[in-house]
Amino acid sequence: MSSRREEHEAYLERILSNSLTSANPSKEAFERAKKESPTYFNNLKMALMNKYKDWDLMDIEGSKVIENIYGKTLKITRRQAIDFSLEDKKESIKNELLSNFKLMPGVGLETEMRLKREGYENLYDLLEHDRYSYKAEKLIKKIEKNCFIKEFKLLKQLTKYPGFKNSTLKSLNSLDPFNLKFMDIETLGLSSAPIILLGIAEIKGKYIESNQYLLRDKEEEPALIEAYLSHIDEASVHVTYNGASFDIPFIKNRARLYRMDCNLNQTHFDLMYPARNLWKDILPNCKLTTIEEEIFNIKREDDVPGAFIPDYYESYLATKNIGPLIPIIEHNRMDIVSLADFLMKIYEESF
Repeated sequence: MSSRREEHEAYLERILSNSLTSANPSKEAFERAKKESPTYFNNLKMALMNKYKDWDLMDIEGSKVIENIYGKTLKITRRQAIDFSLEDKKESIKNELLSNFKLMPGVGLETEMRLKREGYENLYDLLEHDRYSYKAEKLIKKIEKNCFIKEFKLLKQLTKYPGFKNSTLKSLNSLDPFNLKFMDIETLGLSSAPIILLGIAEIKGKYIESNQYLLRDKEEEPALIEAYLSHIDEASVHVTYNGASFDIPFIKNRARLYRMDCNLNQTHFDLMYPARNLWKDILPNCKLTTIEEEIFNIKREDDVPGAFIPDYYESYLATKNIGPLIPIIEHNRMDIVSLADFLMKIYEESF
């Protein structure tokens, strides 16, 4: 009986330690309270303003003023080494596509199962079938081209079936990494508010280069958007975290406000959805910072959550002290750079 009581008391102590009101609050309780405390982030802002009181924007590493047809904006460029590589899975992907009869128009799961019971294992076998030979031949031609867009569209058709939720990621095997555009924005609000920082990272051989465009004042927003668009062409592939529903539509709306030409309808990998498919049952939540900590063992120091960014930016505008901008810039840079490692991990998991 006493051992059971001791176990129960140990359990209660462990549970109660998660609260700051307990006699012996845990380190995790302090960390969680810090992350949720306006007082902590206000004190951090004051400390940053004191630390950077004699700094100018041009003192930030990699910063320079650029100009385009809409005016001037600040560009911050950084490079860091990266071993970005996606394991060659061409044969695996090809075999998966060739064995999926559901990719043929008018063929569902039941028809596929029946054809396989009859001994047809792949599309090449179906070339001998009276009814499906023509459809099989057309599909084989698409698959044999090893074209990223064609593979992406074919694999996307499979995502409605169980076990194929993350299938589109496999098409990355046929893509030149140079075309990947890891991007993220920081804004002054969730709608009808300026974009204050727009970051994009690109693979340049053994390096990943980040370019961030900072709004020095609100009149520069069109120049900031144009600077970002200069990185995008028809072959670009967006890689974001929640960017399909937030970042990309937000940029489009702001560009529309200024009557700017803005084509951002390229292929898009929003990693939030495959992350949820993979880890929603084993992580407390699927925030990008949580995945960094739990999956990649990356701990951000003094990271400023999105909820505090508008206040930090407004403090910069009011005082011209760049201190409050420093963690915003670093937060955004880490978001876009970590997406590259994140993409490699999810690509592996998709197989």
